[in-house]
Amino acid sequence: MKFLLKMILSAIAVLVLAEILPGVRVDSYMSALIVAVLLAILNAIVKPLLIILTLPVTIVTLGLFLLVINAAIILMADHFVSGFGVNGWLWALIFSVLLSVFQSILYSILKKDKS
Repeated sequence: MKFLLKMILSAIAVLVLAEILPGVRVDSYMSALIVAVLLAILNAIVKPLLIILTLPVTIVTLGLFLLVINAAIILMADHFVSGFGVNGWLWALIFSVLLSVFQSILYSILKKDKS
């Protein structure tokens, strides 16, 4: 139940950010939900592998390269979901940062309601 609620909140965040950012588009609510699920899967499977493979670069850049990895994950989701589009690396980077902030706020509200 908690996973489903997090996916719905992530889909809402994707929809809101697609409306705010001109370089990001989402065609439907279902596409936003698919993007949220796919991002969860990519963050669980692909992101740890990318972090391990790029560890020296991440250390040299003091962790800032993780932003590039997040943008790459967003672009992978763009490639796999037909109803979701991101126009380039810069928009993917901005989208990933704002999505992280937005999800943190939504998840903290979710935790406050439970306690």
